Amino acid sequence: MRLRTLPLAASCIMAGAVAAAHDGGHKPLVIGLALLTTFLLQILSNLANDYGDYSHGVDNENRVGPARALQSGAISPSAMKTALIVVSALTLCSGLSMLWLAFGSAGLFTQALIWLIVGIAAIASAIKYTVGSSPYGYRGFGDLFVFLFFGLVGVMGTHMLNTALWSWMSLPLAICIGCYSTAVLNLNNLRDHENDRAMNKRTLVVMMGFVNGKVYQTSLIAVGTLALGSWLFVHNQNTIGWLPLIPAFLQCLLLLKVWKTQVPQALDSELKKVALLTFATSVLLWFTL
Repeated sequence: MRLRTLPLAASCIMAGAVAAAHDGGHKPLVIGLALLTTFLLQILSNLANDYGDYSHGVDNENRVGPARALQSGAISPSAMKTALIVVSALTLCSGLSMLWLAFGSAGLFTQALIWLIVGIAAIASAIKYTVGSSPYGYRGFGDLFVFLFFGLVGVMGTHMLNTALWSWMSLPLAICIGCYSTAVLNLNNLRDHENDRAMNKRTLVVMMGFVNGKVYQTSLIAVGTLALGSWLFVHNQNTIGWLPLIPAFLQCLLLLKVWKTQVPQALDSELKKVALLTFATSVLLWFTL
């Protein structure tokens, strides 16, 4: 399940809740169910990724990083399929409960239907990232979907769940969390680009090259940090409100390690740092609020 990835999944919900609170919306139970649903979606994506990469032969002896369940033989493919079905069902149940509390109990059935469709799309996207005959993660679209669901849907969706209103004021936070989350995926792809190329897994890094992948990483962190700074500039009311920029500054320092690294495998340790700093950003947003 790769539980260490869950703090990153929580970041978009916490940032969205902060944006909603600034607009007068705060529903603790809805936020809790949003966190649960997002955790389940992340776990579903992780299980599907394990199954998909194993099925396509990408998880082989040349792969870098933590051991995979199917690759190591700890779990059978049939057991993993069962897990995918069970977690998909749990995600749907959690999501439906969240939508009922946010919209259904207030009679906002149009909003509930729209977000039900978005939720089903999120479940399908979590699975189709690496599973199937033509997974979008093998065609360079993984970054787009991470930015979309961790950023725009995760942050702005949480805002709407709490306020029942669509607000573009939460967009800078959505861009920030979306860019930082995509940066984690890009580091993963930088680390694995040699094996991915050999196995015809065409991530953006495989398409653009290792050096350009570093430029892309720099752009993601820069855009995310500028977006965060712009949101704080508009909404900040005291000195302590600038604390979320501390982990953002540390994100920029991590770029020095990325640029100095010539051996892709050495980037493995940086993934956790970027994910935890993204989580720290959302925690400090919450704390300063």
